[in-house]
This record gives sequence, C-alpha cells and structure tokens, in this order.
Amino acid sequence: MFPLPDRIEYSTVITDNKGEVINAFLTSDQKWRMKTNLDEISPLLKKTIVAKEDRYFFYHPGINPVSVTKAFFKNLFRMKRTSGASTITMQVARALEPRKRNILSKFIESFRAFQLEWTYSKEEILQMYLNLVPYGGNIEGVKSASQLYFKKNPDHLSLAEITALSIIPNRPSSLVIGKNNDRIIEERNRWLRKFAKEKVFSEKEIEDALAEPLTASRGVVPHYLPHLSYKLRKQGGNLIRTTIDLNTQLKTEKLVEDYVRAQRLRNIRNAAVIIIDNRTHQVISYVGSSGFRDTMDAGQVNGANAIRQPGSTLKPLLYAVCIDEGLMTPKSVMADVAINYQGYAPENYDDKFNGFVSVQYALEHSLNIPAVKSLRTLGKDKLVEKLVQCDFKQVQKDQHKLGLSMVLGGCGTTLEELTGLFSCFANNGRYITPSYLQGDSNHVSRSIISPASNYMINQILTDVNRPDFPLYWGATEKMPKIAWKTGTSYGRRDGWSIGYNKNYTVGIWTGNFSGVGVADLSGSNTATPLLFKIFNTIDYDSDEEWFSQPADCDIRQVCSETGMIPSEHCTHLTTDYFIPLVSSTLTCNNWQEMMVSPNEKTSYCRNCSPERGYKKKWYKITDADIQAWYEENLISYEKIPEHNPECELIFKGNAPFITSPSNGNEYLISKRSPEPLQLICKTANDVSKVYWYINNRFYKTSNSGEKQFFVPEEGPVKISCTDDKGRNRDIKIVVRYVNL
Repeated sequence: MFPLPDRIEYSTVITDNKGEVINAFLTSDQKWRMKTNLDEISPLLKKTIVAKEDRYFFYHPGINPVSVTKAFFKNLFRMKRTSGASTITMQVARALEPRKRNILSKFIESFRAFQLEWTYSKEEILQMYLNLVPYGGNIEGVKSASQLYFKKNPDHLSLAEITALSIIPNRPSSLVIGKNNDRIIEERNRWLRKFAKEKVFSEKEIEDALAEPLTASRGVVPHYLPHLSYKLRKQGGNLIRTTIDLNTQLKTEKLVEDYVRAQRLRNIRNAAVIIIDNRTHQVISYVGSSGFRDTMDAGQVNGANAIRQPGSTLKPLLYAVCIDEGLMTPKSVMADVAINYQGYAPENYDDKFNGFVSVQYALEHSLNIPAVKSLRTLGKDKLVEKLVQCDFKQVQKDQHKLGLSMVLGGCGTTLEELTGLFSCFANNGRYITPSYLQGDSNHVSRSIISPASNYMINQILTDVNRPDFPLYWGATEKMPKIAWKTGTSYGRRDGWSIGYNKNYTVGIWTGNFSGVGVADLSGSNTATPLLFKIFNTIDYDSDEEWFSQPADCDIRQVCSETGMIPSEHCTHLTTDYFIPLVSSTLTCNNWQEMMVSPNEKTSYCRNCSPERGYKKKWYKITDADIQAWYEENLISYEKIPEHNPECELIFKGNAPFITSPSNGNEYLISKRSPEPLQLICKTANDVSKVYWYINNRFYKTSNSGEKQFFVPEEGPVKISCTDDKGRNRDIKIVVRYVNL
C-alpha cells in the first residue's frame, strides 16, 4: 500500500582500465549523482560518517529512541527547534521523498526508515546515504563531491577530507568548498577534536588530519574519451568500466590532433583511430575525430563508428580464404589485364595493367583486377560469410545486394569492424570480438582462416618493398616490425591504413566527415604515416618475436611462370608456401607441342597433318586476354602459326569471347551526334583472323585482337564473331537513340 520510493537515478560514470573516472553525464534532473559502490566505501569513510552522523547506526532499527527523547525535551524546554534526532536511515528516507520540515514529515520519515531497515542491510542503507547526501549546488553523493572537489575516488579520501565533506550537508549554503575554506577548516577541526575526545581515531591520525591544509575548490568532471563514452552511455548502466588505457588514449589523441592540423593544408580535416591490445583483445584507445570540440569540421561525429567504403582493405581476407580453398598460393600467377564481367570493368589504382603477376605481388601492390578475378573464382558469398562471422553489420544487411565490387570497397564497413578483422591476422586466424568493457563475457571466438593461410598473408603484408612504404627513414628507424594494409575508397573520400604485430592492432581512417573527396587523399599518403607514428609511440623499438610458421604450412618448389608444380619444360623455379592436402597439385601446363611446317608458318592438327614434311615444336600457351595486352603494349611473343587453311575440321571450344559490347546491356546513343560502339574480342593463341557479323550480316574481317567500330541500328542487335577455326560466339544488346 505504501511502496518505498527507492528508485534512484544516477549519473553515468565512465572509468578507464584502472578504475579512474574519465567521463560522466548529468542525470535527467541535472544533478551530479555518481553512485558510490560498496567496494568504494573504505573503512575510514564508513567510520568517520557513522561517528559524526549516527554513532548507533548499526544498533537501532531505523530510529534512535534515546535521541528522539532527548531532542523532544531539549526543544520543549527551549521553545524552539535546537536539535534533531534524525538517524542516517531517516536522512535517506528524507532524501528519497523530500517534504516540508514538520511533525507529520517526521512521522512519515520514521515509517520510511522502518521500511528501509526491513528491506536493506545496514551496509546498503549507508551506501544509499553516501549516494544521496547533498554537497551544495547540483552535487549529490560523496563520489560526486570527491571527484569535483578533490579529483579522486571516495576510497582515496583522507580523514581530513572526509570530515570536511561530512560537515557541508549541514550548512551547504554557508560552507562552500573553494569560497569558505577557512570556515570549513574551523568546523572540520572542531569535529576532529571531538573525535579525539571520544577516541574514535588515534592521536596520530587526528594530529595529521588537523595539520592537513584545505586548498580544494569545485572543479569539473573529466570528459576524456568523448566518442566512446557517448556510445557506451546508450547501452545504459551507472558505472561503465572500459578497457581504455588513459595514458595511451591521451597520447593518441595528441598525435591525431597534431597530424590532422598539418593535413588541413591538403584539405584533409579529420581522422579516427582504434588500438586493440592483441594479448587481451581489449580496445585500449578509441579516437573518433581529431577534435571533439571542433565545430568547424563536425568533430562530434564518431568517425570510428561511421559506415564508410573500405577500399582495398578486404583483399588480405579474400586471398587468405582463396588459399584455404586450395585455389591459389602466394606464388600462383594471374593475369592483370582488362576484364569485363557483364558490364563491370574494374581498373587498377594507377589505371595500368601489369600482365602476369603473382598473388603475392598483387596483394603487395594492391592490384584490383587480380582481386576481382579471385573473388569471382571463390564466389562472393563465401567472402560475405567470413565478414558476417567478423560482425560486419552493414555487410550482413546488404549481403544479397553485394557483387564483385565489394572487394574494392563496394560495401559498407566501420573502422571498428576493420580493426577487429585485422586483429584476427594477429591471432593465428582466429577472430575474437574486441572488448570495450572490463569483464566482458560476450567474447565470441571464431576460426576465420587457417593458421597456414594466416601466416602466408602475414609474410606478404610485412614486405617493405611496397609502394605504400613511407620514404622518410625517420618514420621507421625505431619502429617495430609490423604488417599493414592500406585502402582508398572510390572518389578518394576515405584513406585507410591498418597495421598489426603480436602486441597491437592499430586502425586508421582519414578523410572528411562532409564526404568531400580530395585528390591527394589515399591510404598510403595520408593514413600510413599516422599509423607509423602511433606504432612508434606505443611500441617503440620493440624486438617482439614475429609470427612463426605453423605446422600445417609447408614449402615447395614451383614454376615461377605459373606458380604450379614444375614440369620437365619449366626452367625458372622458385619456392612457395602451400598447405598439404589442400593446395592444388596440378602440374604446370603452359607449354604445348604442335606439328608445324618446316618454315614454321603453318600448324597442323592430327586430322590434316601430312605423312612427312613437318616437325614438332613446343609453344607457350598464351591466353586471349594476355595476347590482347601484349598487342596493346607492343610486347613480342611467339604465336602459334596459322592453322592449315586446307583443313576442313571445325574446332570446338575456345570460341572468341566478345568483351565489347557487353552482352545483354542497353546502350543509349545520342541522336544529334551518334558515337560508334567498339567491337573487341579475345581469341585463342592459334587464331589470326576473326569475322564480325551484325544481325547475321557480314560486317568486317580483322586481325585477332584488333579493335573495330560500328554505328548500330535502333532496337535489338545481334553481334556475332567467328574465328578462322570456325568457332563462333553470339551476343545480343539493345540500342536506343535519345535526345542527349
């Protein structure tokens, strides 16, 4: 019938990994009311408060009958209120349910005091008192007072400080710390002498307390770690114990602030940083922007939690998964040439092609085309699955919309997610959820990639012979050995650099919160220098042992031209890592024996070869896309001679592949100035001529790899390409003429 109003709203308090308060927030009624936990009530604090306020607190049932009787007669004889009989429990009742001071209020307080005693232990009632007692202004509770006046936790207060605080609630308007310190010292010393007379404390303790000066004044609550504090506050709770190392946090904030100040000359105005301790999997530094109070550049935006395009930062995971699937090894060779997948034609960062490259070279130089080819071979769903396992929230939402472009940044991620992903490479391929809170029991541990593929990626990302390695030697002279990967999003809006070693994983984002791209922005130019500065600060000149080769990772000799197990024709060999029983065991097959005429101008198949007058010769097989690249770059290569023109056999397979126009697409052409469409095809190595047909009508003959142009008619258009072996390929497009 009379429920106890014991629901108390407390300020949200954020602490670092040592328990020090680094941020706090006002309650909804604009009070500083920080909850004092039982373990923060030191024996000295408890003893002092009980001795001053209610020496029989641990013995009475909520009210003290002796004190009530004494106060009644004293007030009666003097005909005015000169003393009260409020116990600590009654003061708690008054604070929970404030009322006018009269006899009725006293009866209600007494009833509530009994309720409190029935419901809570003495320790809990004392805790409630210490949390609710007013200390002037909007300060309530001993923890708020100790933080604002003495900049320390309650369990660190001295006897003199506790006594000084204990007298303020009696006269909060006339005893204000910082204004009336002399009067507070007089009143404090009076109580200390009373404690000495009653032998509550020893003479030495009283002597030291009397000699202690009072220089305190009201300060402000620290507001460190603003971005993470606001984020964690939304999760609720009175006390949020973070894993942040305040020393590292302040150093990192200073580095980011100074670095971005210099970058503003290049119109790059913000950065975000996350540091994970790989041994504990705890986030020890979290910087959301270069300046939280910077109103000009939206400093209050949390860049560490903002969804951005990741650029090339997902490539290490892609290649690691491909290695685990047995699709490639570090020395596997791929063709870095122009490709077109149903209208999607990715390009490299420098708009150039490199021909044959190894997986290692492709990752070191962050080539786009080998990455897209690898993802197409692997299947994008497998990469999406790995990212979802690593808690990529936006990827999980968009997983059915994503395509091959995701590996080049065509998806949404955050710095939090990417830094957590790269910590996986520092933990033997196992993803462990980064912790922001002490005692976090929500750790998730998942094996994402094998230790073998993880080791191979680590070795590649450690190589210093990379285009994104800083040229300034001072930046790396004493820097610990690290592996790192950079990324630049489309439009140069985001520059990423994420590095790791056994000790730490550091994630860097640079850019503008406005989303404005900058021509000079890239992961290597703007993010990597800051990454190296931070590693130089937190792990300076470290000689920590590097990752060791796991048991499931072995070494073998391979052909340097293909990365496959060498055959008898392979003359250039190299060593390569591989996973036994997983990696491919196919033998190198880039050579083929052909029957040719004595002058090597005509080749024969088995059906048309003469009985005599021919010879056998080995030719290197060159794919159609590489042939086209050779032709464009004027690189000579040995072609297979033209096939015997008298042969009547129609060959199957290896038909020309039409790369332009793109099959099934709709093309819009201006009526005023119609531009022709380009005809391009890729052919086998033994093809010299191709024949083009438009809507089943012959159009033109051209050499293999030669580009042709035509102006199409409006409507459906069928394009056919036939090579000199009779192999044919058809595509269909739709053409519309519009007023452009």
